[in-house]
Amino acid sequence: MLLNPLYLSAGFMATVLLSFYFLLKATKGNKIVAGIIIAWMIIQGIIASTGFYTDTHTMPPRFMTLLLPPFILMIMLFLTNKGRRFIDSLDTEQLTWLHIVRIPVEICLFLLYTYQLVPQLMTFEGINFDILSGLTAPFIAYFGYRKKQFGKPILLSWNLICLGLLVNIAYHGILSVPTSFQKFGFEQPNIALTYFPYHFLPGLIVPLVLFAHLVCMRKLLLRNEQRL
Repeated sequence: MLLNPLYLSAGFMATVLLSFYFLLKATKGNKIVAGIIIAWMIIQGIIASTGFYTDTHTMPPRFMTLLLPPFILMIMLFLTNKGRRFIDSLDTEQLTWLHIVRIPVEICLFLLYTYQLVPQLMTFEGINFDILSGLTAPFIAYFGYRKKQFGKPILLSWNLICLGLLVNIAYHGILSVPTSFQKFGFEQPNIALTYFPYHFLPGLIVPLVLFAHLVCMRKLLLRNEQRL
């Protein structure tokens, strides 16, 4: 069992649910999507609660059970006609609002660092500047998508920059977990993400944030921005 304050776990879980809320708004309340996400959260919640992910030295890594399914689903959506139709039906303004969850995520990571549960490099005191994505998201959502005062170059640039920030922290975060392929955080390994509810960061929040960027970029590249 991970020793951390209840308020921190509760705050992180609220962030998970906020991500789910914005995704549902982007899908206009699609019940199939809601069912899939709820089922995934229940299954992964049960798995993580057994301590399954805390054993980080198995081969293949147990973490793959958490990471691979969302990315396989994402690839299928972008490669199939039905998946692309679903993607093109999504509300890009709501997908942009989704990025505000990166603010409480970064606050939680910093607090986890103070409890020696993640390395400093995963915080804004280290090399994680992902909080900037969350802070700027409301301006992009409002002025870029609702008011349409930002053109395609600005919107694409913002998505690309924020995608880079996401890849940076995801890369360092995964390679800080104490596995056989650990590359960073030896002074303080990333153990928090192997416990409930923090396993939802790589298992749900990061895939949703990545998906939101990719959807918005696809729609920016393939359609006139005035139709978004």
